[in-house]
Amino acid sequence: MDRERTDRRRALADEVIRAYAGVPRLPTSRGEAQVAASLAARLSALGYDADVEQERATASYAAPIGALCLAGLTAGLLAGRLPGARRAGGVVAGLAAAMIADDVAGGARWFRRAAIPHRRAHNVVAFGGDRSAERTVVVLAHHDAAPSGVIFDQRVVRLLIRRFPRFFASVRTSPPIWWPVILGPALIALGALRDGRALRRAGMALTAVNLAVLADVARRPAVPGANDNLSGVAALVCVADSLRHDPPPGVQVVLVSAGAEEALQEGVRGFARRHFAGLDPETYFINLESVGSGRLVLLEGEGPVRMRDYPRPFLDVVARCAQEIGVPLTRGLRSRNSTDSEVPRRYGFPVATIVSVDRDRLITHYHLGSDVPENVDLDSVTAAAGLAEHVIRRLGLMRA
Repeated sequence: MDRERTDRRRALADEVIRAYAGVPRLPTSRGEAQVAASLAARLSALGYDADVEQERATASYAAPIGALCLAGLTAGLLAGRLPGARRAGGVVAGLAAAMIADDVAGGARWFRRAAIPHRRAHNVVAFGGDRSAERTVVVLAHHDAAPSGVIFDQRVVRLLIRRFPRFFASVRTSPPIWWPVILGPALIALGALRDGRALRRAGMALTAVNLAVLADVARRPAVPGANDNLSGVAALVCVADSLRHDPPPGVQVVLVSAGAEEALQEGVRGFARRHFAGLDPETYFINLESVGSGRLVLLEGEGPVRMRDYPRPFLDVVARCAQEIGVPLTRGLRSRNSTDSEVPRRYGFPVATIVSVDRDRLITHYHLGSDVPENVDLDSVTAAAGLAEHVIRRLGLMRA
């Protein structure tokens, strides 16, 4: 029976990934909407109350952050060339740095909301399980896909890992990729306000590089996104299929495939505005994010600017569930990238983020054109689905 269930999950996961990998799915795009409609139909056919919810969202992180980099760079130029503009340039660059930090950390994002055109993200939301239960589990994934860029090329990183294996084996947190983007205009501000020409020029050079990187990302089409994050979507569909045949008592299940995650969690922010106030206090989130790299990881925390750990008790529940069903699960790693998990964590909900890495502890083919179905580890995907299902059943048996 277990072998049959595993084979069924594997075939279903493969079918879902292949069905959508060929659809260009940039945030808020027609392709994102097309996949959302198809997913909602799939979940409805499995007996869930499923719908597509449209949420106001921007189409990219590159536009708002790039605009702020440009503002900081312009302020630095003016501070060095116009008499009397040094203080004003420093203030503008400092505000740009602060607003970049706010944007990437998922704060108020008032600059993005005020200055960047908005479109519509497409979230798939499906309700099932025991609708009268006091405990709710929300399973998260996202179906949009990212653009690529030179910055995502992994060849240099992999060479360094081969050259310094002991050092990289000791690293438990991914590099803070957004810090240099914030640092550029911050250095411009500091140099302008203190009349430090070298500091200001260093900040301008760093900001110019960051702006070029963001411009490169902004001009690219969507990658296939088979691992990031059709693997999570496939695992979510597998969970829906399993629970349909054997519904868990004592728990309501909400399946959410968000849009515009690659615009830095725009879709799930809309889901939060619409639904979080109505969720009962006994609500848990399981985020399935890029689970097709081969080695499942239970993240301890995340934070592009400041690292914030997830509530430990729920992580321990998930780890025990993995042991019970024999799923290897790595712990102790933290991410300086951001996922949809950061939004429910900010609202105080217990969150478990299940990701995957390869032997180099990297997400395979991350934001690359090679992120195709043939490069997805389906065993990893089905293991993630099995773990999520077991956690749901365990939570249903726990006393509220």
